[in-house]
Amino acid sequence: MNTRKGCLDEALRSGEFRFAVLALPDIDNQPVIDANVPEIVAQETCLFHKAVDKASDYMEMLDDYVCTGMADRVPAPIVRFADGEYAFYNLTLGCNGLYKQAESPAEIRRAMPMHIEALKRLARRGKMAPLVFPGNIESAGQKGLLSFMKSFRKAPTASSFWDFLGGNEITVTGNNYLPFYAVYAYLTSEAFARAVDGKKLCILNSEYNSEMCRLWFDVFSSRPEIVFVEIPAEYVATRWGRIRADVLGRVPADVDICLAGAGVGALMICVDVAERRSVPVIDAGHVLNMMNGRVEKSKGARMFTIRHSRRLLSGPEI
Repeated sequence: MNTRKGCLDEALRSGEFRFAVLALPDIDNQPVIDANVPEIVAQETCLFHKAVDKASDYMEMLDDYVCTGMADRVPAPIVRFADGEYAFYNLTLGCNGLYKQAESPAEIRRAMPMHIEALKRLARRGKMAPLVFPGNIESAGQKGLLSFMKSFRKAPTASSFWDFLGGNEITVTGNNYLPFYAVYAYLTSEAFARAVDGKKLCILNSEYNSEMCRLWFDVFSSRPEIVFVEIPAEYVATRWGRIRADVLGRVPADVDICLAGAGVGALMICVDVAERRSVPVIDAGHVLNMMNGRVEKSKGARMFTIRHSRRLLSGPEI
């Protein structure tokens, strides 16, 4: 495994990226903060590229990227990375949190060339959204907070992921970067519901509740035509090579946009489906659990997913 040291630290020191609060209207993180350790509030501070002035700019960029991808029929994959991915790319079974991602470190090693190639393709024409906040980086100014955060966070850091990318000649830029939580915020927004209204939306996931998904979009009077492609609930990250042809063959040729829920395996699904069908494919993760009325599968609500306008569907989980 190729790694470099200090890549994220250098991106911050150079001014290419900075930390800023992802302040978005209608987002209510307080129920999530109340249900977790108070330090989770640190995750409201995200990595911003120097060219981005405010949080709403990321929402506009995302909406434009998705809508243009649908209108122009171009591949537009969007993939999130957090503790599970950081552990996977560090070759550890810490990736097996809520879902089974890898059978063994040996299987992770065998799958790594496939992941690195997909990451390179994502960086060239897609959007990567890693979770980076002041508590999960390693730098001289953050060691105290980092050691405290380790008491409730077991995965490797965002810094180790940045070094993994750098070691494999994958560069994070203003063109291919999004804050992790910007994706959740966009998927729960009126803008996203409006973008998919009347479109053919394919959900790639291990489960699908058609009635709950219909109600989800009804909140904003959005009525996409939803089709479902079932994928395995386990080990997509290591077994994608074996199931790829079957899954790609079941995605309708006339689909407009896809949402994927596959843990660490979402990288390959998003990149491959986007390229095969020339459409946006978004790693939706927890938001698919919300759409299915299965927030408990994620062990509760997540930051930047609760909106005042969504409370009627949120139920007691928040």
